[in-house]
Amino acid sequence: MNVYELISIGAYFLLMLAIGFYAYKKATSNTEEFLLGGRKMGAAVTALSAGAADMSGWLLMGLPGAMYMVGLSASWIAIGLTVGAYLNYLYVAPRLRVYTEVAKNSITLPVFFENRFNDKSKILKIISSILILVFFTLYTSTGMVAGGRLFESSFGIDYNIGLIVTSLVVVIYTFLGGFLAVSLTDFVQGAIMVLALVVVPTVAIIVLGGPVETIHEIEAKGPNYLDLFKGVSVISIFSLLAWGLGYCGQPHILVRFMAIDSVKDLIKARRIGIGWMIFTVGGALLVGLIGIAYISKFDSIIMIEFDSSKEKAETIFIYFTRVLFHPLITGFLLSAILAAVMSTISSQLLVTSSSVTEDIYKAFINKKPSEKEALLVSRLAVLGVAIVALLLSLTPKDSILNLVGNAWAGFGSAFGPVIILCLYWKRMTVAGAVAGMLSGGITVLVWTYAGLYDSTGIYEMIPAFSLSFLMIIIFSLLTKKPEQEVIDTFKEMEKEMNEKYRN
Repeated sequence: MNVYELISIGAYFLLMLAIGFYAYKKATSNTEEFLLGGRKMGAAVTALSAGAADMSGWLLMGLPGAMYMVGLSASWIAIGLTVGAYLNYLYVAPRLRVYTEVAKNSITLPVFFENRFNDKSKILKIISSILILVFFTLYTSTGMVAGGRLFESSFGIDYNIGLIVTSLVVVIYTFLGGFLAVSLTDFVQGAIMVLALVVVPTVAIIVLGGPVETIHEIEAKGPNYLDLFKGVSVISIFSLLAWGLGYCGQPHILVRFMAIDSVKDLIKARRIGIGWMIFTVGGALLVGLIGIAYISKFDSIIMIEFDSSKEKAETIFIYFTRVLFHPLITGFLLSAILAAVMSTISSQLLVTSSSVTEDIYKAFINKKPSEKEALLVSRLAVLGVAIVALLLSLTPKDSILNLVGNAWAGFGSAFGPVIILCLYWKRMTVAGAVAGMLSGGITVLVWTYAGLYDSTGIYEMIPAFSLSFLMIIIFSLLTKKPEQEVIDTFKEMEKEMNEKYRN
């Protein structure tokens, strides 16, 4: 590792740890502060935190790699995600913020489901907690894989060492500072990511001689790279756009909306968040597209490697940082990948920790633990999940984009339809919610491990989300109407929405 790169990376790690210690001193006196920041997050922190938590290592590795391999036709996934994020801010975030507070100040999604339906059987809490534990452990491991590959590709350091270093720093600041640490580090990481994804493609275009010359080089290698529809079918386009459906079911993103100080602040947060997303996702796509021109013109040997390996193509951003910048700047830009990776890992660890503490420990082991005991359980949960995810990351068997796609579909299908309908349909019942969660989650697992995507070309989110939505409606209509207390709480939520929020 170059000494200048080491200085930059080291400074980044120290900054993250310093924020963790600051948050530890500032706001970890009880579990609500540790797990939800006391619902005091501002609009800017909420927006960048939600974005950074969302855009894991796939943003700077998986997405540019896909763009490099196939060209503009890979951008359908970015279009779907941007539209999905906007609709999530517009239709899910405000109602969820109000409803979780009205429904007995619910601080986790499983607790919200239980309170929303007045579910005395606790079946909703059990099922949703299990789904969070399973899918988030898998999801967290994908971030660790990205961290390990970064150190391996950039610095020639053993994959396992990179894996451990990345995971250790994340666990320390999450363990210490909880939600405040995660949100503040996400804010800083989000700023680093957007800066890197503006600077890298801009400099690359200048080196190539401008936009016209860049386009000429891409066309010289193959005109299909600039064809939005080349190599994609109607099915594959819908499959890529369907990624946007996942936003309404991602606990690590939804919890940001639950923690914002006021529902009115979500309007400002939406504008900041979507603006940030357009720059970062657009920048990631440009990195891959411009990489086609740059490598074709200047590095034919590397071109052979990148063209023949999807995993190698995922390092295109890393390649640019090494050939275009001074090592000190390279280290800073590479920290953007660490930022994307670590922000998602920490968010997932915290949500899983909250599920273990609030939804399992308090529900089935000790219903009224002391604050000290509850905080200890939360921190031990962070360690436990991190260890399991680390073990799963030791032998990755797929590309980063595919690994993230499976976990994203799992949450989006298991929770997405449930969230949407419980926020907008007062007739929904416990049986409907259970049927939706199970059908969505199981369909994703079956579709993935039976290899149905390979045989049909249909992303698992489409059948799983659709089936979940349908099962919720069918089972809700077949079972007894919700009790009056549930209806009254729903009406109270709608009343507060009308009074406090305007699009």
